[in-house]
Amino acid sequence: MSILIAEILGTMLMILLGNGVVANVVLKNTKAAGAGWIEITTAWALAVFVGVIVAGPYSGAHLNPAVTLGLAVAGKISWAVVPEYVAGELIGAMLGALLVWVFYKDHYKITDDEEGMLASFCTGPAIRNPLSNLMSEIIGTFVLIFVIFYIAGPSLDMGVEGAPQAVIGLGSIGALPVAFLVWVIGLALGGTTGYAINPARDLGPRIMHSILPIKGKSDWGYAWIPIVGPVIGCVIAAYLYMAIM
Repeated sequence: MSILIAEILGTMLMILLGNGVVANVVLKNTKAAGAGWIEITTAWALAVFVGVIVAGPYSGAHLNPAVTLGLAVAGKISWAVVPEYVAGELIGAMLGALLVWVFYKDHYKITDDEEGMLASFCTGPAIRNPLSNLMSEIIGTFVLIFVIFYIAGPSLDMGVEGAPQAVIGLGSIGALPVAFLVWVIGLALGGTTGYAINPARDLGPRIMHSILPIKGKSDWGYAWIPIVGPVIGCVIAAYLYMAIM
């Protein structure tokens, strides 16, 4: 399986399950309507686990342009494979969002909460303050990428041309600490912006929200924050990791 296909499949499953739990909680007349933040953060962590399990053996399961960029900055993968990774991540995120809409189509039709429906596709601020929101995404992504370097450990020194070992060299066992990492980031740092910490996770579904017949605007005025913040955060994490190792 190629890097492109692996990243598409892994990211698609991650978004289907991650955004799927948000839809399950916020849409009208679902079985989990109103369940709350613990259910969302827990399912998102498990969604990451599923994505890593599927894509890990073939691409290293980046599933996130911030991971790809951070590894490239640190010299752990070749810049030549970055476009393939990012393309797979963005396409996968769009397909995952489409599947969420197909799955919950009847509930989208009867839901009047436009903000909630948007939240089932992409992130948004609890308090709109661009600088503060940007810092939230920078810090959250920094934690994600910096800790991933240590989870992967010596395996980061392998596969510099984009081999499967480039991120998680531990197979399904390696997926567990990544899931726990995403879980704690959501629980501890997710309340301000919804912890995108992944440009593709936000941009791909936001594009689909604009295309699909769903009530409400896609809030493109905010869309740059979950792109720029994770990019800055991953670069800081990569340089700090290189400086102290």
